[in-house]
Amino acid sequence: MSVRIPYDTVKSTVKQIFLNLGMKEEDAETCATIHSQSSADGVESHGLNRIPRFVDYVQKGWINLQGSPQLVGAKGAVENYDGQLGVGITNALFCADRAMELAKVHGIGCVALRNTTHWMRGGTYAWRIAEAGFMGISWINTESCMPLWGSDEPGVGNNPFCIAIPREDGLIVLDMAMSQYAYGKLGVYRLAGKKLPYPGGFDKDGNLTDDPGAIEDSRRILPTGYWKGSGMAICLDMAAALMANGNSGARMDQNGLGSCGSCCQIFIAYDPYLFGSKEEIQTMLNERVAAADATHPDHEGGHVSCPGERTLRTRAKSMTEGVNVDEIIWSQIQSLAAGNMQAEDIASK
Repeated sequence: MSVRIPYDTVKSTVKQIFLNLGMKEEDAETCATIHSQSSADGVESHGLNRIPRFVDYVQKGWINLQGSPQLVGAKGAVENYDGQLGVGITNALFCADRAMELAKVHGIGCVALRNTTHWMRGGTYAWRIAEAGFMGISWINTESCMPLWGSDEPGVGNNPFCIAIPREDGLIVLDMAMSQYAYGKLGVYRLAGKKLPYPGGFDKDGNLTDDPGAIEDSRRILPTGYWKGSGMAICLDMAAALMANGNSGARMDQNGLGSCGSCCQIFIAYDPYLFGSKEEIQTMLNERVAAADATHPDHEGGHVSCPGERTLRTRAKSMTEGVNVDEIIWSQIQSLAAGNMQAEDIASK
C-alpha cells in the first residue's frame, strides 16, 4: 500500500534524518532535496527507498560525510577528481557543475570522478545539465550485481547510463540501468505486491520470471537486451575506470564497501549550439519529438512518449497531490527522523 505525502513534509522529514547523522546543514538540505525530488518524479527506488541503506552505510563507515572532490589532474576540457568516499549526491553535483563550467570555455566539458559513493538517482545530474542548457551524458560503474550473458552468478554491474537533450519545450532525459529492472525497482514492485510488467530475471531454478522477489533471491537480474546489455555493462565499467583512473567493478567487489562504494562516475556537458543556431536546433528537436509522440500506439488508449515526458507529468502530480510513498518506507523514514531505530535493522526489512 502507498500513501501520498505533501512534498514539503517529505523533504523536511528526510532532512532531519541527515541532520541526525551529523551532516552539515547545507549538505542535509541538498540531499533531502534530491531524494525528495527523485520520489516526486516517480523514482522511489532511488529516492526515499534508498535512505535507510544510506544511513546504514554511514554508520558502517563506508561513506565519509566530510569527504569532498579533490582535483587529481586536468588537461584542457577534462578534469579528474577523487571523491574521498564522500556523499555521492554532493560529489556528483559538484562534478556535473564543473563539467558545465568547462563546457562554457571549451564547448564540451568532461569530469571523471573516482573513489566516490552511490549517486542515488543517476538522472538527477543529466536533468541538471540539460536544465542549464547543455546536453548531458553521465554514467557510473558499480559492484557486480548482474550476471554477464551466459553466466548464472553476478559478474558485472548494471552500470546506469544517462543522456539528456536540452529541448526548451520539454527536456528529453533517458536514465537507464543495463539491467531490465534495477534492484531498487524490483523492491518497489515487491513492496507493492505486484508482478513486473515484463520478465526481469531468472528464479533460483533458472526460469525467466516476472516475480521481483524471486529475482532478488536468485540475484539473477536480466541484462537489458540480453547479450547487448551485458556487453554495454562491461564496457561502461571499463570506460569509467579508465577515464577516472579508478576502480573497476572487479576491484569494487574486493573492496566490499556496499552498493557503489569506491566507484567511478563520468560527467559530460556539451554546448548544443556549437555548430547550429538555437532556432534551428530547437526546431529540429521539436519536430523529432512531435514525430515520435505521434506514432501509432500498440493498443487502444495507449500513448507513445519520449524519455522524460512522463516524468514531468508525474512531478506535476506529486506537487499538487503529494508524493507517492510506500507505507512501509514512510514508516521507516519517520523512525529514522525520530532517531528511534538503527538503520541496519531498518535497511534489512
